[in-house]
Amino acid sequence: MKAMILAAGRGTRMRPLTDHTPKPLLEAGGRSLIVHHIERLATAGIRELVINHAHLGAQIEGALGDGSDLGVEIRYSPEERALETGGGIRRALPLLGDAPFLVVNGDVWCDLDPGALRLAPGDLAQLALVDNPLHHPEGDFSLDDGRVRDGGAPRLTFAGIGLYHPALFAEQPEGAFRLAPLLRAAMADDRVGGLHHRGRWFDIGTPERLAALDALLRERS
Repeated sequence: MKAMILAAGRGTRMRPLTDHTPKPLLEAGGRSLIVHHIERLATAGIRELVINHAHLGAQIEGALGDGSDLGVEIRYSPEERALETGGGIRRALPLLGDAPFLVVNGDVWCDLDPGALRLAPGDLAQLALVDNPLHHPEGDFSLDDGRVRDGGAPRLTFAGIGLYHPALFAEQPEGAFRLAPLLRAAMADDRVGGLHHRGRWFDIGTPERLAALDALLRERS
């Protein structure tokens, strides 16, 4: 399996930290956020990675190179301007191939084993969902016997980690577009599975959340 790490966002809410450093290269626990992802993926046996980038993307390529120092193989999908989540994945399809692939948001931290995600026959996606954090109490989707629904209750939050079939994106024209409408359309056709991850998860959306993750990781070490 291949994996894609989404690293093209500007990280506006993280300013001034992201004025001169791309968000995925911000550090917690002595390592950058993106290296935490790479190490977890490599441990799960996923070593063929695609990383998209836009804002200060040359820094990401300079820091990670071809991935050999981390035991992986990295290919890059540069974007002149950020194409949003859906558009970024669509741009990278030629690098990802014809098999289902994992996608991880570069600005989250999660102790989920990537190997826990599996596509059921006929499905276009499987999503990792987590309990709603304080900053997102309304959640995103509901989970009904392993199926993700746009409606229903109780609501859970999408963790920014999903396994996707390339057919979910193949009919979309290139350009900037969001992932959520594609997922909701697939949910309406009952083609999205999900799992409820009850472990640790951080959405690194503010400097305060980055500091909280840093404190947790340093305490663990």
